[in-house]
Amino acid sequence: MKTELRSDASLILQTATRFLVPLLLLFSVFLLLRGHNEPGGGFIAGLVASSAFALYLFAFDASSTKRLLKVETQLLMGLGLLLALLSGIIGMVLHGQPFLTSQWWTLYVPGIGELKLSTPLLFDVGVYLVVIGVVSTILLSLAKVEE
Repeated sequence: MKTELRSDASLILQTATRFLVPLLLLFSVFLLLRGHNEPGGGFIAGLVASSAFALYLFAFDASSTKRLLKVETQLLMGLGLLLALLSGIIGMVLHGQPFLTSQWWTLYVPGIGELKLSTPLLFDVGVYLVVIGVVSTILLSLAKVEE
């Protein structure tokens, strides 16, 4: 990916950012997936991912950061809210249970084994996307005002 070099950002920051952003995003996915049994979850994972995009914004510029995100931040917020809402409705529709009642499914994946999926995971992914969308929107708006 081609990025513009900013004259006010140091070469060390730009070089370090290229290594740190993938690591921060990977760590955010780790926090997202372990959030049901141990500390973590959608909110803190979204903040870590947003910090990766903030670091990229500081090292490069707003247009490069938007290209890195690949989707509009408003779309992330909307999709996240939709996933969170869907996770609550599934129990109501399938089993007549109250809103946000957890539902669990076990899938067998060849080569991997059993894979447990749940509505709390779907809810956390929704929160994750909303947090990334909100924080990125705020940061990109502030960068636009500064320019």
